[in-house]
Amino acid sequence: MKRENLKSKKDNSLKMAVSVMLLFLCSFKGYSKNEENTKDALAVIERLIGNRASEFELSIVENKENKSDWFEIETTNKQVKIKASNNTAICYAAYNFLRDIGAVLVSWEGNRIHLPKSWPEYSKKGATPFQYREYLNACTFGYTTPWWDWKRWEQEIDWMAMHGINLPTAMEGQEAVWQELWKEYGLTNTLLEAHFAGPAFLPWQRMGNINSLEGPLPQEWFSKKEELQKKILERMRALDMHPVVPAFSGYVPKAFAEKHPEAKITELKSWSGGGFASTFLLDSKDPLFKKIGIRFIEIYTKMYGKSNFYLADSFNEIEPPVSEENKYEELSNYGSAIYETINEAAPGAVWVMQGWLFGDNKQFWTKEATSAFLSKVPNDRLMVQDYANDRYKVWENQEAFYGKQWTYGYVHNYGGSNPVYGDLNFYKNELTSLLKNPNKGNVVGYGAMPEGLNNNSIVYEYIYDLPWSQGEQPINDWLTKYLNARYGQTSKPVFQAWELLLESVYNIKYWETRWWNDRAGAYLLFKRPTATITEFKGNPGDKKKLKEALDILTKEAKKYDKKNFINYDLIDASRHYYSLCIDEDLVECVKAYQQKDISKGDQLFKKIEKQALDIDKMMSRQPLNSLDQWVKSASDYGDSPEVSKLYVKNAKTLITLWGGEGHLNDYASRSWNGMYKGFYWPRWKMFLEALKKSTVDNTPFDETKERELIKNWEIKWTENK
Repeated sequence: MKRENLKSKKDNSLKMAVSVMLLFLCSFKGYSKNEENTKDALAVIERLIGNRASEFELSIVENKENKSDWFEIETTNKQVKIKASNNTAICYAAYNFLRDIGAVLVSWEGNRIHLPKSWPEYSKKGATPFQYREYLNACTFGYTTPWWDWKRWEQEIDWMAMHGINLPTAMEGQEAVWQELWKEYGLTNTLLEAHFAGPAFLPWQRMGNINSLEGPLPQEWFSKKEELQKKILERMRALDMHPVVPAFSGYVPKAFAEKHPEAKITELKSWSGGGFASTFLLDSKDPLFKKIGIRFIEIYTKMYGKSNFYLADSFNEIEPPVSEENKYEELSNYGSAIYETINEAAPGAVWVMQGWLFGDNKQFWTKEATSAFLSKVPNDRLMVQDYANDRYKVWENQEAFYGKQWTYGYVHNYGGSNPVYGDLNFYKNELTSLLKNPNKGNVVGYGAMPEGLNNNSIVYEYIYDLPWSQGEQPINDWLTKYLNARYGQTSKPVFQAWELLLESVYNIKYWETRWWNDRAGAYLLFKRPTATITEFKGNPGDKKKLKEALDILTKEAKKYDKKNFINYDLIDASRHYYSLCIDEDLVECVKAYQQKDISKGDQLFKKIEKQALDIDKMMSRQPLNSLDQWVKSASDYGDSPEVSKLYVKNAKTLITLWGGEGHLNDYASRSWNGMYKGFYWPRWKMFLEALKKSTVDNTPFDETKERELIKNWEIKWTENK
């Protein structure tokens, strides 16, 4: 027995020695993490290309001195070897390789995959000066994702990983935390039902803009989103991402304010033009501020695990309720209260805030006001996401945020509204100049934070390559590889068409006519009708060059399979072009009826109607971009007919009326199948017929009355099945 024990001890000692030696050798080679730690990156690749993922040899090499991400790729005939700083960098490298060789293109509209029998000779190194690549606006969780299940989220997280994103906003599932928190303060289910907004409108409740709109929030929503968020965060963290999760920014339910008359709580003015229920902001110096904020993070951590980045936006499009005489001191108190709350509940974590407010309200957020707000927060414990550089130059006007960490980026998409636009040259030139600017401060991140997804894929493909190429790759070289990956093959005419697209639509950094005369809507056709459109000066872009590109693509697309993405792009360019044509014809049609030229007006009326119905029919070939799909996904998310009905009304209201009595109607207008035929044209048809009748009858045209009739029609439309 003693001999056996001795032998066993010797064997164990030998095994331990071998293990130590293997670890030493691995460390000597530079491999500080093994297969176990790259399994999640490998799973992303496997979901993309199947069992060929077994031909990828992945390894993570840590460099504690350098926080920036990097990768190296080298192929043999049968193997692709990738070394990188973490799992996200591995995924980006793998996708970069597959796209470079024309084998794969990943997009919201689908993936093109055509792998070679053997891997071509390939070697590439890449690195980025940006520690973080950000993604997702707080509003995306209303305009795009409310009805997403885990399957759709898994697809999006894979997309993020393959595009090198490691700082995603992660806002799902927080209502379960708020519900538990407010119940601890004595709020009943009935009181909370009167507080929570409907599912599509939750982002603006979270930011303190609204309460209760299009509610109540069904109980099943809380549990479904809790389960979903756990999966989202687990996957993001497994891929070495840093999800940005919510924190307390000071907003409390009306019922809480009524239960705590001793607390210093301000009832704020109605947001964005009026018509919304008031919101209530707890003063930063009130003892309840920290108490509630700390308890929120405690519950959140218990439910979802520890986080390192917390989003808190106290003044999103809301002017802070501070006194003029103590303005700067009170602002600094708000900033320090948010930071100290996060720091006490999650020591070492970073407070993240969206920088949108500083560009949106320049009059209030002067340098003095902004620097005061940020003054009591340590530089390394705050991150300002300055993501609207396609509209505002906040970082330049705010001295790069006074030593704080900040990230540079673009919104690009507003409300999920989807005209065809973007500006590749602008993104390239901006990044190049940013990196060279001596006044850039502590810029640690880069990316896009769109309000809506599933549009203009090329824009996001290019934006997320830029932090790795740092703007050094010529756009034409990048475009050649992109088109080869997207279409499988390209040609001189196809490339010429895309050059024309870059000159006609992808040279527009912001679609400014989505707001015109304080009216929202991507095109005139999408705006609630008004006779004042005769003053419209036209949409951005070069319509003539767009038509030239369209003519080439129409001819070239015939040489490709019908399922090829060239046909998808042809539909996108076509519906955009003909929507621009409709806008021009609408102006002329209104003018004709006003000038009593009935014949011309009728001719234009018929032309517009045909174009609108033709676009709608054409868009049926993009089934993911359809009213039916949006409504069905909302309906399917409900577990009962009653809940499904609520979700459908939320879905239809968000993209049309929005809410309130302000100017947000049509803010989230969609160029979708079903919307031209079922919503946009019927409104204009009603309007133009009334305008014509007033001309024929020689009676004054009552536009106010007609617009009210149209609004009532819209309300009924949102309520119809």
